[in-house]
Amino acid sequence: MGLLRERNTFLFVGVSLVAGFAGTGMSLAAGLWAMDLTGSASLAAVARACVFVPSLAGPVLGALVDRLPRRPLLVWTSLVLSGLLLLLLAVRSADQLWLLYTVMLGYGVSYVLLDAGEAAVLPAALRDDQLGEVNGLRMTAQEGTKLVAPLVGAALFTRAGGHAVALLTATLLAVAAALYAAIRTTTPPVKAPSATENDSKGSFLAGWGFLRSRPPLRAVVLVAAVSMLMAGLGTAVQYAVVDDGLHRPVAFLGVLASVQGVGSIAGGLLAGRLLDRYGELPPAAWGALLLTAGTLLRCLPWTPAVLVSALLMGAGLPWTVIAAMTAVQRQTPHALLGRVAATANSLVFAPTSLTLLTGAGLLAVLDYRIPLAGSALGTLLVGGWALTRRYGAPAQDAATAPVPATTGTDRGVADVVHR
Repeated sequence: MGLLRERNTFLFVGVSLVAGFAGTGMSLAAGLWAMDLTGSASLAAVARACVFVPSLAGPVLGALVDRLPRRPLLVWTSLVLSGLLLLLLAVRSADQLWLLYTVMLGYGVSYVLLDAGEAAVLPAALRDDQLGEVNGLRMTAQEGTKLVAPLVGAALFTRAGGHAVALLTATLLAVAAALYAAIRTTTPPVKAPSATENDSKGSFLAGWGFLRSRPPLRAVVLVAAVSMLMAGLGTAVQYAVVDDGLHRPVAFLGVLASVQGVGSIAGGLLAGRLLDRYGELPPAAWGALLLTAGTLLRCLPWTPAVLVSALLMGAGLPWTVIAAMTAVQRQTPHALLGRVAATANSLVFAPTSLTLLTGAGLLAVLDYRIPLAGSALGTLLVGGWALTRRYGAPAQDAATAPVPATTGTDRGVADVVHR
């Protein structure tokens, strides 16, 4: 059994490396491709934004995950996406831009399905005490690819064009499918619920209800959601930080991204130990407070301070996300994991696009340090609030806990986020 779990750890981290490299490179290339075809920066931004839109449908897609065998779903989602990418070989001019958008929307759908599917498969493939460490390793692998994949993707696009990037991405996704297929689980596959089963088990709204009914889990997801929301506000003003604050060329953002990547790798490696020792909520709170410190340092027009800020933000933000992912995996009944994971992902990642747009709008009328101060205040409040929470151990093991019935009051996003 131990060898099986070590093997599964290797396979999960391998998927994170391969799929992370493919996704990062293709996302960058999609924007470059749209820009090359149209000369429009706004149309290029749409190509990259298409990847995030499907996260809004997370609860619905999560219900699909819970109705299908999960490991085969991971395999076939990767293979279908690999085939879909080959359609990009038909893109020759701006007239086929719609095809690029369609494929990137498909990529976004696959992200939701794969994230929810992995969250459901991980507890069946690993011991409970391994989840934090493996999630940290997976985050480290994903962040590590961001140090290399953008450079490789941009270089390959410049030398050989978008078709070459699409072919490479399709190949890597086929490799990811093979790695998924090699994973072995120790629990029986989830069967599709019958028409006579409890409605809450078949409803895509069950994810909202479960999060609302579990205050410890809801608290961790809330910290991650607010942290990501505030991080989006900080990201929106990063060009002004470099240009107006440091008076450096915009290319210096590449240096900051690399330093932040180093912080993310270090944070991911440490996250597992923190989660095993302290549980999920304290590390999430500490991550939010690290994000606060990094955001405040970014207000200083001094290069060393901004570099340190990138390191702190790179370490802090993954702690909040890893803690939320691990809490969902540990505290959710197996039959609900797809819906709860997809719902949590929607809460954590989907609203970020709103703060990106808000931050860009604020820059037109305000000094860049004001949005940064607002971002720091948000993470400070949620981090401090989380440190005051005291929750006892769950009354039941997640695998055997009953699925809560959903009522009309359980089904609102506001109830999950603001309570």
